[in-house]
Amino acid sequence: MSVIAVQVSHGGRIVIPAEIRQKMGVSIGDQVLLSWSDEAHELRIATRAQRLQRARDLVKPYANAKGSVVDALIRERRQAAADE
Repeated sequence: MSVIAVQVSHGGRIVIPAEIRQKMGVSIGDQVLLSWSDEAHELRIATRAQRLQRARDLVKPYANAKGSVVDALIRERRQAAADE
């Protein structure tokens, strides 16, 4: 992990250096998500696409390799309703 020092300007603004913006795939006008970690005392910056990919990576080990988890849930619910 690289560390780059930046100045905080008037109004609490910081500039994300071009090198990091390029690595993140951030362009002018794009939104980024800021999250504060109380435990680590860190401010983290991510794009929506990065957060979505992280969520996918977290869920992937639990995904059903045989098909859609949603379809399996629907089948289970229909079977339970039929058994009543």
